[in-house]
Amino acid sequence: MKMQRRKIDIIIAIDPDVEKNGVAYLNCENKNLEISTLSFPELLDYLRYVQRCAETTQKHLVVVVEAGYMNKGNWHLNPKDTKAAAAAKGNHAGRNHETARKIVEMCKHWQMEVKEVKPLEKCWKGKDRKITHEELARFTGVMGRTNQEGRDAALLAWVYAGFSIRL
Repeated sequence: MKMQRRKIDIIIAIDPDVEKNGVAYLNCENKNLEISTLSFPELLDYLRYVQRCAETTQKHLVVVVEAGYMNKGNWHLNPKDTKAAAAAKGNHAGRNHETARKIVEMCKHWQMEVKEVKPLEKCWKGKDRKITHEELARFTGVMGRTNQEGRDAALLAWVYAGFSIRL
């Protein structure tokens, strides 16, 4: 017997950060994409709000969290970095990883469907090969200003939904 997967209506994608999390809300029916950055407490409030709305309207919601800790290695060190600089980078990465783990933990606690995914490959034209606003706007149609955390979350949602990212 083949199990049938339930169609996803809404994807909340999160690029975790200690300061501000990149958050993308994607309505898979009409490809409507909303991008924001939220602090950890604001994100938790937002997730509960979206969960209640999805339950009320009987929409299938999936939360997708970028899980950098799933990478085997995450070396952003420069040969010129001092020991203190290397330690600071490691500390920052560890704090971001813990933020991701806590988001996943809270989603599971609230019985939300949550998926941890490896960071996407960086193949774009921006700094450090990250996606630029222009590139994201070309295939999503998103308007207005976006920051890097929001763009990363939007790209994560778009790819998870299976939508094309060809330019």
